[in-house]
Amino acid sequence: QLQLVESGGGSVQPGGSLRLSCAASGFNLDSYAIGWFRQAPGKEREKVSGISSRSITIYYADAVKGRFTISRDNAKNTVYLQMNSLRPEDTAVYFCAAAKSYFKCLAGQPDYWGQGTQVTVSS
Repeated sequence: QLQLVESGGGSVQPGGSLRLSCAASGFNLDSYAIGWFRQAPGKEREKVSGISSRSITIYYADAVKGRFTISRDNAKNTVYLQMNSLRPEDTAVYFCAAAKSYFKCLAGQPDYWGQGTQVTVSS
């Protein structure tokens, strides 16, 4: 079965950190671009970050620049999103997505979606 599985979500206080993981099963991520998206209650899904298959091109939304870092370990078939200095407005379900095309991935048209992991930032 081909799937993406996110993990690492949870509840943290403002200023805290979390590291999300996106692991692939059934296929190799090394030829895929990966994107991270999030959706807060009552809001549309928004793109957060993206990384091309060879890590040459990286994208961050303005809201997370300087606080979030995307990386990939193709040997582990996993992509990470390190989230520091978390704010209450970062609260959302975070999804990873994989696509052969970096641009299609960031356009929200991936080949695969994960099931999402909840991140809650609250004091």
